[in-house]
Amino acid sequence: MKVLDLQCRQGHVFEGWFGSEDDFQSQRQRGLVQCPLCADEHIEKRLSAPRLNLGAREPVAASASPTTTHTPAISRGAIDGAGVLPPALQAAWLALARKVVANTEDVGARFAQEARLMHHGEVEERAIRGQATPDEAVQLLEEGIAVMPLPLPVAAKETLQ
Repeated sequence: MKVLDLQCRQGHVFEGWFGSEDDFQSQRQRGLVQCPLCADEHIEKRLSAPRLNLGAREPVAASASPTTTHTPAISRGAIDGAGVLPPALQAAWLALARKVVANTEDVGARFAQEARLMHHGEVEERAIRGQATPDEAVQLLEEGIAVMPLPLPVAAKETLQ
């Protein structure tokens, strides 16, 4: 099994597992390797060192006391000059997107219609997601229906293999 560090044109970095170099190249040429954040199929390998499992080590003691908590924050400096999020933020965004997908019903192009039906009490309220044109989204907001654009990466909608 080969574990490769991969990167798309947008600068998103992720890991891919392949049976061999030929397997990676074959999957890439067939368009099967995509960025989990933006679905870009233009994927390049990054330099990576092999991982050698030479046995378990003693766990490293935590430097902070158990009562100390750290709240992650995003600042303008967290994004590099090319507009690329660090890998930890990319992973957090993908985890959030997967949580949204797991806890909402995809109503597709019927989003505006379903949102209105719920708002007017014609159907039971539930968490939904789907597609709406910018005009439809503005109309929903003007009617007092809370909506939020949330671009979901393709990988959030599928099980990773």
